[in-house]
Amino acid sequence: MAFTNTLPSRVFSPHILLRLLLLLGLFCILTGTAWIYQRAPRNAAGISTPHHFPVPNTKPHPIDVLLKRAEIQFHSLMAKETLDLKSATKAYRERRGRHPPPGFDKWFQYAQENGAVMVEDFFDQIYHDLTPFWGVEAKTIRRQANTFEQVVSVRNGTATFKTDTHREWMDLWHNLIQTIEKWLPDVDVPINVMDEPRVIVPWEEINTCVSKERQSRHLPDAKDVLSKFTGLRDVDTWNSSAPVDLDFIKSGVYWDIARIGCPPDSPAHNITAVTDFSGPPPSVPTTFPPNSFSGYVQNWTQAKDPCLQPSLRETHGSFVEPISQSTTHTLFPMFGGSKLPMNNEILIPPAMYWSHRELYTGGDNEHGGPWEKKKNMAVWRGMASGGRNKRENWRRFQRHRFLEMVNGTSVEVAERNPEKPGQGQTFDLGFYKVYDLKTKVYELGSWLKGVVDAGFISLVCFPDEGNEKCSYSDPWYSPVAKMKMKDMYSYKFLPDVDGNSFSGRYWGFLQSTSLPIKATIYAEWHDSRLVPWLHFVPMDNSFVDFYGVLEYFMGVKNEEGNYEGSHDEVARKIAMAGKEWAEKVLRREDMLIYVMRLLLEYARVCDDKREFLGFVDDLGR
Repeated sequence: MAFTNTLPSRVFSPHILLRLLLLLGLFCILTGTAWIYQRAPRNAAGISTPHHFPVPNTKPHPIDVLLKRAEIQFHSLMAKETLDLKSATKAYRERRGRHPPPGFDKWFQYAQENGAVMVEDFFDQIYHDLTPFWGVEAKTIRRQANTFEQVVSVRNGTATFKTDTHREWMDLWHNLIQTIEKWLPDVDVPINVMDEPRVIVPWEEINTCVSKERQSRHLPDAKDVLSKFTGLRDVDTWNSSAPVDLDFIKSGVYWDIARIGCPPDSPAHNITAVTDFSGPPPSVPTTFPPNSFSGYVQNWTQAKDPCLQPSLRETHGSFVEPISQSTTHTLFPMFGGSKLPMNNEILIPPAMYWSHRELYTGGDNEHGGPWEKKKNMAVWRGMASGGRNKRENWRRFQRHRFLEMVNGTSVEVAERNPEKPGQGQTFDLGFYKVYDLKTKVYELGSWLKGVVDAGFISLVCFPDEGNEKCSYSDPWYSPVAKMKMKDMYSYKFLPDVDGNSFSGRYWGFLQSTSLPIKATIYAEWHDSRLVPWLHFVPMDNSFVDFYGVLEYFMGVKNEEGNYEGSHDEVARKIAMAGKEWAEKVLRREDMLIYVMRLLLEYARVCDDKREFLGFVDDLGR
């Protein structure tokens, strides 16, 4: 008390103390935030993360904010990495609510021996895909799978396959499964050999199945757990060899077939299909894309979901007119390389990713040279695919739209069209005013001519007119020379857009030293392993954000011919982070590890004793 009386009493005023505490708290928050952003620990896989992005001194660009969010998301993900079997089984039980399947210990050993980065979240797609099948009788699944036309089967550690005709994809998928056959239980794996996914079950039915799965989750006592699969002797001795009737729908408007898989409260569920596809898409956005952050993708799952964006029913070839169609509303264990959010396929790595063909990889040893030596441009080559583009509907296809939007001459015409201001054949420039870009209207086309090299290598019109002709689109598109993927890697930016389904080049792009800019409505096996804005740049399926993305990374050319306001170093870091990460978690070894885990879980779902099958040796029974 004597000590305090030697100081002026106002020092201990409650208001002064409160201010001091607030300042101290603010200091702690700022230094703590800086520590989160600046600390780059090396994880057990030897990966230095994140690749730090510069903090702007002025108001941050929306992409600056998204980059920082991506770093934090990745830190959170890698904090869950498991390094031994005990921690892996613990993470499994906490996340899945069950014991791991039989064989989990051998699977984990295989993964470790092959240098896998082990994070339980990486396998979320498996459980998303298999969960509904817990609501179906196991015997039904076994019989459905056994009698399908294209099946890879494993019996006593040996993989074989059957198909109605020779198919390269079946050879590749068989080879993938054959590589790990000795570790697999007996399974029948029906394969979708079409480009398009084929299973869409009404949302209400899937919801019922998912509820049944949740109710069945439990952790039985170790003494009650069974450690061996029953096997498939019953279907192998089954008298019927006739395929189960799946009542495939091979005609009709695909949007109306697909939207029944959307949740009832989703924007798309009750919106019927468009039947008139003449002219460009009618809607001109006056706001940023839905669920975006100031116009840029912030939630990759939502950005890919047609259930949340009914406008895709008339702007994406998958819904305008798919190249082929054969869809069932019956829940069936169909395995395939990609699917829409409303599809119920079970995802496996696409066959083309298992291929060594240069068309899909650029070559096993071709990933591109140093960033500094690349052309400061975006490059795109591809076919005018995406479905059956015809005289009456071609203006609604995503690749046609993307190509016209990045063609400087086409954009100049749209900028100066006196009759329909801003109107192209496949798009309307009205959205451009929403984005706060330095490249102004009436300068955009000129700018694009210097930063984008894009073209169709084939117009693929229906009906085929031969000699690379397509009378209805010839006035606007001329085929250009093909370009090998390894030559594309000499450019800094690689936009990637859906074709008839997903783009088979994405895996190769991720492994390159260039920067992928990705737009898609399709899911793949690896989605939960990649962090947008850290490993690649996401793009909206309308492509309205593409100009802003390019301007952010490239900058704008000034009168002296130099680029101002570029974020070239940021682009380089994302490209390198994506390549480094792909070489850790998207290797062929990682595909094998994923498929082995998937087939252990699938074998359990197909077993009559599935609720008591598991691995519990770690519990010391």
